[in-house]
Amino acid sequence: MNYPHPFFAREGWPFIIGAVVIAALVNILASLIWAVPLWLIAFFVLQFFRDPPRVVPQKANAVLSPADGSIVAVESVQDPYLKRDAIKVSVFMNVFNVHSNRSPVDGQVRDEWYFPGKFFSANLPKASLENERNALWIKTDSGLDITCVQVAGLIAKRILCYVKTGDRLARGQRFGFIRFGSRVDVYLPLNTEIKVNIGDKVYATLTILAELAQ
Repeated sequence: MNYPHPFFAREGWPFIIGAVVIAALVNILASLIWAVPLWLIAFFVLQFFRDPPRVVPQKANAVLSPADGSIVAVESVQDPYLKRDAIKVSVFMNVFNVHSNRSPVDGQVRDEWYFPGKFFSANLPKASLENERNALWIKTDSGLDITCVQVAGLIAKRILCYVKTGDRLARGQRFGFIRFGSRVDVYLPLNTEIKVNIGDKVYATLTILAELAQ
């Protein structure tokens, strides 16, 4: 779901307003010294929910990063959703990254799955299959299958996904948000050319994770 970019995510508005109001009240009713920790918390909440607009690369076969963060996995695995051999690329988001999630490809959502689960640290391999998660099967315009999975983290307590089966996604389109630390896994066809390595810093929409075979 696209929406005008106010620079701060709509999911954060209640938290931002609440944090600022509390800090301001303590500042007025007590003193700045007592309010300083609360202003720092308000600043943290503000930076966590930033959601800047992004320029979409025009390379037709590019798979774009669905999230800001660091690459924590590039490996050949069994896609647990489509039951196929695939390459998994995982992006870990810490609390200082932008947490808006964006579509890696142009395509149609063919199916979706939600799984309640645990809240292990999202940078651990077991998080992919044991944590709370929401998966989307996206069929690209060229007929290839991409699985994009939002995974909750240690302190992430809510996965937000705004698309459903049958919806069309454009590359870079905002489709969800995960609050307070998480990861996104992307399962790609085996003949995909991977463009990132473990440890690389990536940015949602701006970074090309891979190129699909044409």
